[in-house]
Amino acid sequence: MKNQRKYNSSLKGYTRYSGIALQMGAIIFCGTFGGFKLDEYLHWGFPLFTVLLSITSVAIAIYLVIKDLLKKK
Repeated sequence: MKNQRKYNSSLKGYTRYSGIALQMGAIIFCGTFGGFKLDEYLHWGFPLFTVLLSITSVAIAIYLVIKDLLKKK
């Protein structure tokens, strides 16, 4: 019984952190893809929105990860 609780606890940690990683990846992907499509639509010489939105999405993802990690279980 004790091993089962330990197994469930470790499995809960793995699912929590893998969910955080997937969320972070999705946020960064959406921001970068949106910036790329916006630059493609505007036909500018420099990929301004790709750079800005990718940096912004990384900052948002890091903020959400830190917020989630500091949250009590």
